[in-house]
Amino acid sequence: MSSTTEEKKSAKVERAEIKKAAGHIRQASGQIAQSTDRATQLAADRTVYAAERTYAAWVRTGLASMASGIGAKALLTGILPGLGVKLAGSVLVTFSAFCFVAAVWREFFPPVPPPVPDTSRIPRPILYGVNIVLTIVAIAALVSIWLR
Repeated sequence: MSSTTEEKKSAKVERAEIKKAAGHIRQASGQIAQSTDRATQLAADRTVYAAERTYAAWVRTGLASMASGIGAKALLTGILPGLGVKLAGSVLVTFSAFCFVAAVWREFFPPVPPPVPDTSRIPRPILYGVNIVLTIVAIAALVSIWLR
């Protein structure tokens, strides 16, 4: 009889340990879920920052290209034939206009929405307005290359 009593006590202790382990597992799974949610949130923030860096790179490249196109007209006059100077400047300024359009291209076709990031994005009207103005300036620079 003592062996059945010991078995019952042993089974009771095992059940208590299993219950205790189940509680720890529930707690750990809750922490994992919170950690996953936070990691997803941080990934959304990184995506916003990466998009803004990409936008800045396009605009920076466009501005450098426009300055190079205008500078090419000034520096190459007298070195290259007139048509060569105009073509060199035109290619660079046209590329700058392309960069300004490409900077906002991804805003026209947004991907599947990620989780809402904690960080705010640059408002679309500002993106569109700045790039429209820059594209108009590039077109004006292109016209001035051919008219002067």
